[in-house]
Amino acid sequence: MKVSVKDLRVSMDLGNNGIELGVYDNKDVYLGDLRIGRGTIEWCKGKTKKGNGVQKKWPELIALFEDGKQ
Repeated sequence: MKVSVKDLRVSMDLGNNGIELGVYDNKDVYLGDLRIGRGTIEWCKGKTKKGNGVQKKWPELIALFEDGKQ
């Protein structure tokens, strides 16, 4: 996988817009964007526009990772 930061603010704290990561496979085929914000994480597959992707709140994401941890 190739992951690149699409927009990174100077401040280390996440602002309202958060950060956006562009995700590509090993052949540089664009897979989508991962948006990380203060309240939610969103996966925008392919050309899905921000706000229309699959969103999870932080507690949901943390539970997903911790449940799979065995």
